[in-house]
Amino acid sequence: MEHTVAAETVQEKRFQTWVQTYGDAVLRTCFVYLSNASDAEDAMQDTFLKAWRAMERFERQGGGNAKAWLMRIAINVCHDYHRSRWFRRVDLTKALEELPPRYLRVEPEDITLTMDVMRLPEALKQVVLLYYYQEMTFREVAQVLGVTPSTVHHRLRKAEKMLRVSWTGGENDGT
Repeated sequence: MEHTVAAETVQEKRFQTWVQTYGDAVLRTCFVYLSNASDAEDAMQDTFLKAWRAMERFERQGGGNAKAWLMRIAINVCHDYHRSRWFRRVDLTKALEELPPRYLRVEPEDITLTMDVMRLPEALKQVVLLYYYQEMTFREVAQVLGVTPSTVHHRLRKAEKMLRVSWTGGENDGT
């Protein structure tokens, strides 16, 4: 009995550390992915609920990179949310205004870029969110998404090209 209680306490502390360390990052990722503050908060809670339920399995498999594992769960939760909700047009400017400033971490001049990222196709948005917003390496992004690092590189370059076209109004900049 004492061993079980001690193990639960260790797991609870580890879980609390994950929420404190990665909670903001998970919420930001969910928000940019879903373009809705309320959905993002729900997705963050679902992410951590799934993480809690799978924590023992995660630890049995050697633990690994907790941030990458949590981001993978968050991306999957957001993907499920996106698939299951009715298609609706989201006013991205209003959506950004709904998010508390401490979670946004975007300078006012970068809001247009953030909105353009939110409009990217799903596979490209995922890579941009994890690589630029979460500062993960190609290898970590590949691990989260279950693809190869070269696929991450290809998707990132394609997203960058789409964003560049959006910013230049379709002018060819030679790349």
